[in-house]
Amino acid sequence: MPIPASWSPRLLSLLRIVAGLAFLQHGLSKFFGIPPFPMPLNPLLYTAGAIELVGGALLVIGLFTRPVAFIASGMCAVGYFLAHAGNGFFPAANGGEAILLYCFIFLYLAAAGGGSLSADAARGSA
Repeated sequence: MPIPASWSPRLLSLLRIVAGLAFLQHGLSKFFGIPPFPMPLNPLLYTAGAIELVGGALLVIGLFTRPVAFIASGMCAVGYFLAHAGNGFFPAANGGEAILLYCFIFLYLAAAGGGSLSADAARGSA
């Protein structure tokens, strides 16, 4: 039996929260070593870490979801092409599956908003 369409706004919120928490983890790794980041940070990684940390936190609570998700999607697209695409065509082989999925999840959130369980919805701007 399929999930009823009435669940869509709550499932959208769940997607936003889980993706935001996972994205936040990347920022925590870069700035606080939780878990340890495997290389020294350069200016590009500091910028990515700031977007991951602040953007991930905002996505978790659903505040400014559309612009934050749009920025995060763009950052992931750039990251994919800089760090993964040069290692081969297939994301499964070049290590870029996760960042590619983040890119398109965030692009969807930029269009769909944060869902019914978000600070944006509470503010009336979902």
